[in-house]
Amino acid sequence: MRLPQPPPAKRVFDLLGALALLALLGLPLIALAAALHLTDPGGAFRRDPALGLGGRPYRTWRFRSAPDGRLARRRLDRLPELLNVVRGEMSLVGPCPLPPGSVPATADRFHVRPGITGLWQIGGRSQLPWEEMDLLDRHYVENHWLGMDLAVLARTPRAAFAPRRVA
Repeated sequence: MRLPQPPPAKRVFDLLGALALLALLGLPLIALAAALHLTDPGGAFRRDPALGLGGRPYRTWRFRSAPDGRLARRRLDRLPELLNVVRGEMSLVGPCPLPPGSVPATADRFHVRPGITGLWQIGGRSQLPWEEMDLLDRHYVENHWLGMDLAVLARTPRAAFAPRRVA
């Protein structure tokens, strides 16, 4: 009889981290969802299709952005993706999720789960050309380890709230 393998350390870290963040941010997230629901006739959430581990499709949880775009500018619209992390569809740190039909430069990115944050976010977000973002994603796939995840997570709040650079 073969005993089941324990989950990898990264999955345990992701699950515990996502549950801790949901517990810490639960009430503010509920209040934000309620405010969005009251002000947006489309509801508080949107579900965007994406490709995950092994190229399998899934749907991300995101807040609908406020009319002035404040949530999207600060990447707060992505906080509900913590639910995708709990479900095992995403990781806290990983390559940028791709929509179905996207053709990545390499299929290696599908060897790991996409992340809520990653080297692409702390390295420049939308100011990066696609080629540089893809290069950062490939670097992550080839070199990731728990220490890198901790470093990316530590730099994410500053990157999310930093003013955008003008090109």
